[in-house]
This record gives sequence, structure tokens and C-alpha cells, in this order.
Amino acid sequence: MYDNKGNINNNNNNRNNHTENGSISSDRTANRTSFFFTNLLGEAECIERLNRTATNFEPGKYCPGTFDGWLCWPDTAAGSTAYERCPDFVTGFEPSRYAHKECGHDGEWFRHPLTNKTWSNYTKCVNIDDLELKHSVNLIYISGYSISLVAILLSLAILGYFKSLRCARITLHMNLFISFAANNSLWLLWYLVVMPDAALLHDNPPSCRALHIVLHYFLLTNYSWMLCEGFYLHTVLVAAFISEKKLVKWLIAFGWGAPAIVILVYALARGLAGTINDTMHCWMNPANFDNILVVPVCIFMFLNLIFLCNIVRVVLLKLNAPVSLQGSCGPSRTVLQAFRATLLLVPLLGLQYILIPFRPHPGHSWEHTYEVISAFVASFQGLCVATFFCFFNSEVIAQVKRKWRTMCFSNRPRANSYTATQVSLL
Repeated sequence: MYDNKGNINNNNNNRNNHTENGSISSDRTANRTSFFFTNLLGEAECIERLNRTATNFEPGKYCPGTFDGWLCWPDTAAGSTAYERCPDFVTGFEPSRYAHKECGHDGEWFRHPLTNKTWSNYTKCVNIDDLELKHSVNLIYISGYSISLVAILLSLAILGYFKSLRCARITLHMNLFISFAANNSLWLLWYLVVMPDAALLHDNPPSCRALHIVLHYFLLTNYSWMLCEGFYLHTVLVAAFISEKKLVKWLIAFGWGAPAIVILVYALARGLAGTINDTMHCWMNPANFDNILVVPVCIFMFLNLIFLCNIVRVVLLKLNAPVSLQGSCGPSRTVLQAFRATLLLVPLLGLQYILIPFRPHPGHSWEHTYEVISAFVASFQGLCVATFFCFFNSEVIAQVKRKWRTMCFSNRPRANSYTATQVSLL
């Protein structure tokens, strides 16, 4: 797409062997593939525009209007330059800037010396500083999701290996880990495969739109399972008698089912009622339909905040119980563990997003800082979840130590064991 100087070769951007002819015949008809973009004339619309704005230049005194696959260039006098606003669908391009196309004195569009093909200059469209900042933010996302995915998969392997750890709480943890593993994997696929491929974004195939839907489904499941974790801990602390087995079944149905309903409504609404801008470029453009996803996330986070406050209240009440009641309702080991789990639950519930409620306007001095913080918070959340609920879990640590001791003793030679037995008998 870019050459060594950041220039754009239009021929390489053509996915269907479409090349710029350099001119359009008088009837402006051509049998070529059309591309349609937001605020951008497609080839058919370009032909219509050129027909409406036909000029009376003498033959050889102008470059005939043409469509280069991205922009529509009008008839241009020989020896002059045509200017058009930059397309808005290319990462790093600023639509407020202008691309240009030079018409030679011979009435021919400028040809690139390396390809000998007519060439439009889009180099001025690129804000190099902004592009580098966006690349650095994307690198944070890729690194964070990769590290988090490794940590989550390792946690799943540990919890799945030790059967003695199986309980209602660990079952919820494993479902949460699966949700994060799927979400992180899909985000990596998005950043490594979809985002760098401008042709894929322009073609907007059904598979790409399906990836967008599935990705946001698992993003919603992250928050729904965060809510399940908070509700479970709240219920265990507050309710005196409850069937954990039934509770877990209901939570599993909610954790995976509620996001499915939300994403189905979102997909149908955007797919059927969305504008061209809403349904192009693999649905990556911001749209009003995003509120269908944002509202449930805010509700999940608000409920978790309520659960967290009430959990702290209940724990403090039990910790401050009179000495005479310590035997019946004092701070038991379970309560203390629940209190520590509450403190660890804070990053799990996604409350950190409340600290960044507003995004700075484009060009604001804090915009890059916001982007970097958001990238760290979003991509490394899986690592925090795995660390707090697996790597720092006392039960998991005890099981790993026990397994380590067993392996060490089982690898000792039998002769040593026999000698030790003989000595002890004496």
C-alpha cells in the first residue's frame, strides 16, 4: 500500500485488478468494479459527476476526469494540479487534508516513475505524528492482549488440572476465564488481520462483519461474568441458606445468555436499519447503535458497584460484631477471605472504566494520554483477573506446592528411601 516514502500506489490498492485508465470516454461508460465509501464518490457516481461538470477544454489541453479507486478527479487543465479532500476510511488519513493529482503539460496525468502508472499523491493526507501515536497504542493493545491470553490459558490449565479445586466459585472463575480468552483471541485477530488490511475493510465481507458481532458478544460476556462474580459473592455473604448448585446454573445461563440477547438486537438493528456509513468497513465506524451495547455494560457496572458497597458493609458489620457474639457471627476465616476477595474484585468488576468517563476531543492535549491509559486498562485486564483469581489464590498455591512436593519425593531413588526406613527402625 505504501512505498518507501509513504506514497500510495493506486494500482496496489486495487483488489479486483482495477487500474486507472487515465481518461474516461465521452459517454463515460465503463465496465469496472465500483467502490463506495462514506463521503466518497464511487466510480458510477464519479462518472455521473463528470458528465454533469463536463468542460470545453481543447483536446490535448487537459487531463480527462478519472476515478482512481479512491477519489474522483475532475477534468484538469494541462500544467495544473487538481485537489480533493483525503478519504476518511484509511487509518492515519485526515479528511480535512487534501490529496492532489498533477496534470502534465502534454495533457496526461502524472505517472509514477517506478510503476509507470497514473498516480495520485496522498502523502499529504498522512499525519505522521498522529499515525505513529496510533501505531504505538495498537502495539500496547496487541502486547496486552497477548500477555493476558497466555495468563488466562495458563490459569484455565491449572484450574482444570487440579480436580480438588472444583467448586461453585472456581466454576464461575473458569467461565470468566473462558470469556476473557475468547475475547482476547478475537481482539488479536482484529488487530493483526483485519485492521492492517485496508482491502478487507473496503470489501466489507460477511465474515468480517460476523467477526465484529462475535467479538462484541464476548466483550459483553466479560462484563456479564464480572456481574456474576459480584452477585455470587454478595449472595454467599448475605443469604443464610442457598443452594450454590442452583445458583451457579442460573448464573451460567445469565452469563452467556444475556449478552446473546443484547448482541442479537444490536446485529439486527444495525444490519437492517443502519445507514451505509453504519454497515461499511466491517462495522468499525462509530454509530448510534453502539448505545445498544453501552447501556447493558453500564448497567452491569452499576450493579457491581452496588454489590461491592454492600459486601464491604456486611463484612465490616461482621468484623465489628461484639465480642460476646464472636462465637456465632464473628469474623470467620470465610468472611475474611470474602473481604480479601472483595478487594481483589475491584479491578475485576471493571470499575476502573468509571475513572475515565469522558474521551477528550480529537486534537486535545490529553487525547494520547487517554488512549494509552485505555489501551493498558482494556488489554491487561485479563492478566489482572488471572493473577488475582488464580496465581494469587491460596488454594491454587497450596495445590501447586503439594503437587511439587509429590513430584520431588516420587523422583527420589528407592535406595535412599530403603536406607531411611532401616535407620528409623533401628
